[in-house]
Amino acid sequence: MRKPLVVGISGASGVVYGIRLLEVLQDHAKVATHLVLTKPAERTIAEETAWDVAAVRGLAAVVHPVGDVGATIASGSFLTMGMVVAPCSIRTASAIAYCQADNLLTRAADVTLKEGRKLVLVVRETPLHRGHLKTLLAASENGATILPPMPAFYTKPSSIAELVDHTVARILDQFGIEHQLSSRWGGKA
Repeated sequence: MRKPLVVGISGASGVVYGIRLLEVLQDHAKVATHLVLTKPAERTIAEETAWDVAAVRGLAAVVHPVGDVGATIASGSFLTMGMVVAPCSIRTASAIAYCQADNLLTRAADVTLKEGRKLVLVVRETPLHRGHLKTLLAASENGATILPPMPAFYTKPSSIAELVDHTVARILDQFGIEHQLSSRWGGKA
């Protein structure tokens, strides 16, 4: 039985993180992705990638319209592994931090937190002003994990794809999902 993992993609720059996560999990034997795309995410996919929005939707096991607040993932009785928002705009992080569940993505995130499940926010913004930092602190205090896509250079990446895979690997680690996306730091012998 494949366990549901909710994947939200907001309109922040960096939609490649959510797309790559869906690609990696598409045929995973133990995980079934439930996707929610915001309207700004659809625009960002068109602006930043060669992907068609329909093709991105095709990577998910289940796709939920952002306006469908009656979807399964809007209920705590629907058991999931948790949720990832990749990328997570500051607007979405703010809605999550302050319980403004006005669409399915933010409602699913709120349900994830209220049920005590793992919520990972891949926040894509820089630089951060005090309001951003306070918002992220509030989300963290409510139980969210803040995982900005920070490149690691100890893996000696040779491409943007390797940098993206490193972040996706860190996301998968948060849920205990095994992968071979990037090498691990072994320290010096």
